[in-house]
Amino acid sequence: MGVDYYKILQVDKNAKDDDLKKAYRKLAMKWHPDKNPNNKKEAEAKFKQISEAYEYGEEGLKGQGSSAGGRRRRGTRRTDSARVLRSGALSAPGMGGMKSVGRRRFSSSMFGDDLFGSTFGGGMGRDGPMNMGGGRQMKASPIENTLPCTLEELYRGTTKKMKISREIADISGKTMPVEEILTIEIKPGWKKGTKITFPEKGNEQPNIIPADIVFIIDEKPHSVFKRDGNDLILTQKISLAEALTGYTVLVNTLDGRSLTIPVNNIIHPEYEEVVRGEGMPIPKDPSRKGNLRIKFNIKFPTRLTPEQRAGLKRLLAP
Repeated sequence: MGVDYYKILQVDKNAKDDDLKKAYRKLAMKWHPDKNPNNKKEAEAKFKQISEAYEYGEEGLKGQGSSAGGRRRRGTRRTDSARVLRSGALSAPGMGGMKSVGRRRFSSSMFGDDLFGSTFGGGMGRDGPMNMGGGRQMKASPIENTLPCTLEELYRGTTKKMKISREIADISGKTMPVEEILTIEIKPGWKKGTKITFPEKGNEQPNIIPADIVFIIDEKPHSVFKRDGNDLILTQKISLAEALTGYTVLVNTLDGRSLTIPVNNIIHPEYEEVVRGEGMPIPKDPSRKGNLRIKFNIKFPTRLTPEQRAGLKRLLAP
């Protein structure tokens, strides 16, 4: 007679999927080799047998005949098994060893100078932890946090490291706090509002898929430039005489270069000098850039002497 896999899992042959899953979790945690250091050989054998029983079902699923327990295809059982493993009970056998979830440790030596930290939890989704009708796990609502960046950082691109504190669960279901470092690669030209998502990095809770952590790029005000899409805007204060006779703009770029831009046209209040290719990098193609647009704030004199008025009339007369 073949192996009775339902007997190994200690369930009735008419057991529902949820009963099979609960039985598998309970026995797998009981016989996990990490939980049986003094009896590891027997535990490994039991663990393998339990995993095989859950993965393949009764002997009918192995082609040795059919039974009431063989009502699901082999591939479906494997998929369910993988879900159980991912949900936090234990890691999959044969995938880099059998290591329990929740054993990470982070030392303070990992925290760099540019590190800024926040504590993240795992808020529950609007619909509650579970859909009791279908047994489907609900996912916690995303946790959003603003990530301020200078215009120089968004021009060149940079790497930021964020320290987070979260709760993770071990194989017994108990939670413990850990600190973790998330590395955020900011690409040249990214705009305010760009989102970077770290899936399921919120708190681990029973029957709830952890929340995603989302960082949203924000742009710090700059002392010289204002951003308009992929363009940079520079406003230059000049006198009326400079507006009429010519002016040279000196600019220090966001990547440290010095530009000398002569303006020989008459500068009127709506005039704009455009320097092509000196704006922000275009995110999809950082080798291309937007434009630098120079606007002018013309300072008019508050008073003129009679001699100055007469001279201007002579000079500006048609």
